[in-house]
Amino acid sequence: MFDVGLLELAMIALVAVVVLGPDRLPDLARQAAQLLHRARGLAHNARDELRNELGPEYSDLQLRDLDPRAIVRKHITEAMADFDREQARKPTLPEGQVPPYDVEAT
Repeated sequence: MFDVGLLELAMIALVAVVVLGPDRLPDLARQAAQLLHRARGLAHNARDELRNELGPEYSDLQLRDLDPRAIVRKHITEAMADFDREQARKPTLPEGQVPPYDVEAT
């Protein structure tokens, strides 16, 4: 997700120890973990409430299904597949045959 390597994590940890000090770092890490846990709980509650409000036909709803990028990607993929199927159904000329040419049309 963030594409952070081991070297970057080590540098962040070193800066955190220097800036915050080794005494305050465990408390801040604990507070960050609690904040993350609360945020995750709020997200799960919001998802469950949305599912309950929408009814049983949306019981398998995932929040990532509501991502606009995923929706656009899905529709573009379907449109490209339809176009490919349409192109495959079009008749093609045999090898060496020239398409008809109308002098008066051009």
